[in-house]
Amino acid sequence: MRSAIDPAREGWSEDVITAEAAGTLHGLFRERVRRSPDREAYRYWDREAEAWRSLDWAQVDAQVRRWRLALQREGLRPGDRVAILLRNGPAWVVFDQAALSLGLVVVPLYIEDRPDNAAWILADAAVRLVLVQSDKHWKRLAPSVAGLEALQRAVILEGEPPDANDTRVVAAARWLPDEGAAETTGAAPDDGLATIVYTSGTTGRPKGVMLTHRNILFDAHAAIAMIDVYQEDRFLSFLPLSHMLERTGGYYLPMMAGATVAYARSIPQLAADIREIRPTVLIAVPRIFERIYGRLQEQLAKASPLRRKLFDLAVAVGWRRFEHRQGRAAWSPSLFLWPALSRLVARKVHAALGGRLRAAVSGGAALPLPVARTFIGLDVPVLQGYGLTECSPVISVNLPEDNDPASVGIPLRGLEVRIGEQEEVLVRGPAVMQGYWNNHAATREVIDGEGWLHTGDQGRMEGGHLYLTGRIKDILVLSNGEKVPPADMESAIALDPLIEQVVIVGEGRPYLAAVVVLDSEHWFGLARELGLDPYDPQSLANERLRRKVLARIQARLHDFPGYARIRRVLLTLEPWTVENGLLTPTLKVKRARVLARYAREIEALYAED
Repeated sequence: MRSAIDPAREGWSEDVITAEAAGTLHGLFRERVRRSPDREAYRYWDREAEAWRSLDWAQVDAQVRRWRLALQREGLRPGDRVAILLRNGPAWVVFDQAALSLGLVVVPLYIEDRPDNAAWILADAAVRLVLVQSDKHWKRLAPSVAGLEALQRAVILEGEPPDANDTRVVAAARWLPDEGAAETTGAAPDDGLATIVYTSGTTGRPKGVMLTHRNILFDAHAAIAMIDVYQEDRFLSFLPLSHMLERTGGYYLPMMAGATVAYARSIPQLAADIREIRPTVLIAVPRIFERIYGRLQEQLAKASPLRRKLFDLAVAVGWRRFEHRQGRAAWSPSLFLWPALSRLVARKVHAALGGRLRAAVSGGAALPLPVARTFIGLDVPVLQGYGLTECSPVISVNLPEDNDPASVGIPLRGLEVRIGEQEEVLVRGPAVMQGYWNNHAATREVIDGEGWLHTGDQGRMEGGHLYLTGRIKDILVLSNGEKVPPADMESAIALDPLIEQVVIVGEGRPYLAAVVVLDSEHWFGLARELGLDPYDPQSLANERLRRKVLARIQARLHDFPGYARIRRVLLTLEPWTVENGLLTPTLKVKRARVLARYAREIEALYAED
């Protein structure tokens, strides 16, 4: 697949720091500063000046030294835990590197997480110091952490402490020294603990994944060995850095390659930032691609029949072109149409993505094949990968020259992947975590005596590629014994613009039903079409509405096997969010919580027979 940028033709250069040369994550930073002091490291939006600013590596190093001295003055010792509750930006990197340079263990927190959940993590990890984005964020968190004895300091990056009597809390502007500390050496061995990352589990309390410097360095370097990254590359960072996909792939990996990272202002401004920054590499979760796909579908629904046919033809011919280049399809005369279709259709999509994109990596969950097919058909270089926090996190990724969008790619070199009992994907190698913090029982459940990490995902290996087929614990068993994997069905249903969120139910039941959150904007149009009052909650129980939604669901499931038939639907307008406890901070649905929330209504659905 030829991208908008050809590094060879442009004369781009590689300057990769190996894991061995780095030694530790802070050793990686020091080596990058030594090699590239004057190259652009980070680009960010200055909220006060309302302008984009840049930092070179030498400027970042100067800031790291100031933060290091401030941390030293707190009397922290190697192995002590410190936490970050920040938006993505240079400050995240600066604090992380300052802490790592002293052998401290970094605990990232999701800035949108519920205060009680963040407080539980701070308590479980016995965090000594936490860096908080603003006085507003601290005010929200403070009541939940008031009784934490281990927490000796809270530093507020923006604003002043709301309670002058709380001596633990200080503004960063007064806490930071004017000058930085000299470099320390030997603060952390390469196999020393670097971070504890709490998985946002869909059931129960999150577990603290212990990752060493060696774990993360291996994973980042193995990923670069799969997909070339250049000094001239520009990443756009918008997934939270508290998520290991962004932290390894969008922070340590670009540092290893000497590339620039630009920090998006916010998800609502992402489209504008992409056009402004013009990234060459994007790392995203499927939901981002699904939203863009959804907008494309909405625009096409309003377009003329000719424009819709032209778009569909471009996708079809582009896909055939992609399959031919991958060696999976014969040449076709229809490929003669591509130059014209590219000019009329594909280039407009590329322009909306900045016009320079050469790799768009999707991870964190399965990317629906219709979405992948559309983007790839329009020559957008989407590469699906797979990973777990417990594996630092990347396990596999598709290659530009060997890209099967139905798979999650080829395992990283140095990682062993095999299929175990119940078709479970097992992983072993240098990226696998040391275990769960303070939870030996949970560690023994997932890492066996031979060192294999049991992922809980089901899959198969074929032609060197890994294909995921389901989750062991997410299989629904109907009362007739039929086993139904709901995840792919839910992904397909959620591609309908009317449907914001969905959970399929049916465990122990005679048939499948679905709990559906309707998109509020589309709901008003549909309600008017059916003559319903969109403000009346009773309208959601209207039988004509139910039948219409079920018809749309079945249209999305027409390519699925016979078991994929939804016979009942429960409709709601209440979104599932992190705040109401129905989503994890990584935006995964907490299935058990949803089932508990709607237990009575679900019982009523099945009682209708």
